[in-house]
Amino acid sequence: MQLFSADSMFDGFAQRAIFRTYYGGADFGECLSTMQRINNGTSSDWYTEWMNTGDRVADIGAACLKKNHVASAREAYFRATTYYHAAYFPLFGNPVDSRLITAFANETECFQQAAALCMPEIEVIEIPFEQSSLPAYFIKVDDSGKPRPTMVHTNGYDSNIQEMYFNHALAATRRGYNCLLFDGPGQGRNLVRDNIVMRPDWENVVSQVIDYALSRPDVDPRKIVLAGWSFGGFLAPRAAAFEHRIAALIADPGQWDMRDTFLAPLPLSSEDKANFPNIDPDKLKPIEDAIRNKGEKDLMYWKIIQRGYWVHGVNNFYDYLKEMLKYNISSVADRIACPTLLTSAEGDPLSNNVPFLYESLKMPNKKLISFSLAEGGGGHCEAMARSLYHQRVFDWLDETLSK
Repeated sequence: MQLFSADSMFDGFAQRAIFRTYYGGADFGECLSTMQRINNGTSSDWYTEWMNTGDRVADIGAACLKKNHVASAREAYFRATTYYHAAYFPLFGNPVDSRLITAFANETECFQQAAALCMPEIEVIEIPFEQSSLPAYFIKVDDSGKPRPTMVHTNGYDSNIQEMYFNHALAATRRGYNCLLFDGPGQGRNLVRDNIVMRPDWENVVSQVIDYALSRPDVDPRKIVLAGWSFGGFLAPRAAAFEHRIAALIADPGQWDMRDTFLAPLPLSSEDKANFPNIDPDKLKPIEDAIRNKGEKDLMYWKIIQRGYWVHGVNNFYDYLKEMLKYNISSVADRIACPTLLTSAEGDPLSNNVPFLYESLKMPNKKLISFSLAEGGGGHCEAMARSLYHQRVFDWLDETLSK
């Protein structure tokens, strides 16, 4: 359902900003007026107008802070965070556009200005990881220092820790859970600034994050929850198969091997699909040409050519598929030992293979929650019904951790 633009890609990006309104990350009128100025413009028009909105709202935050209107400043900075984030979506790709780098820097700065004005203050942290570190935020229930159940949330394919705050953290703290958000390889700053691409062995990423969580006295070591949304619905279960220090797992939506997801719809013979990647790469050239011919205002072009190639550090369709097929969970899913909740949303293609993961789980405490279009919970990651999603998920989590 298109709401703001006849351009399906622009409309999708605009809706993504609107989805943050429930938890204070955007204002409907500010988004609508921005889209009206863009109308059917170019990607440059999109960038300019969202940046203008971000600048204007960030200026409101600065003016309010100068007069010690702390709540007003915090709210404005949070909204500006969203508008800067929205500005750079059409610019995805490698080499990284300098405008994307500028918008990302503004997004991060505004969020961290708002974070410093929160009570309790949102902690900006760096989690040691290999030769570098992972950017993260720790959002506490309060400053009591009391050990709390803590949700560790892993990201997806094109989000970052700023966006995750509005979609996960506030719902968690309102229910007595700390929330630890982090960006791994191929996500957020790691990709934009440091050109660190995504990797399939997510267990080696999460283990370092859990190490950090366990170092904090305000984290209850018996009640660490690992959650993942979007592509994180694959990454989190993959990590949980190896990480046994977690008390529960949530995958929104649950996913299966990427071989099944990516190869099945392609116009290749059954033999080529079975043999891939041991086929002639030229057999994929007509498919890639068809995607490229759609142009930069096409969502499939954006998802694969701009986003997919960038996230995985490749430059052609064959190498992209070859990389995606490394993301396998069928061989390790039976190792997941903790209570597990999977979600499935009507109208979300990523939910199609949830039954495969669900049936492969061997633990007695597993649950699949479905969301429908009729109740407003359809579409990718229940984005239009976050309150309904949080009610069902956290109610299950409360009951599970109390046993």
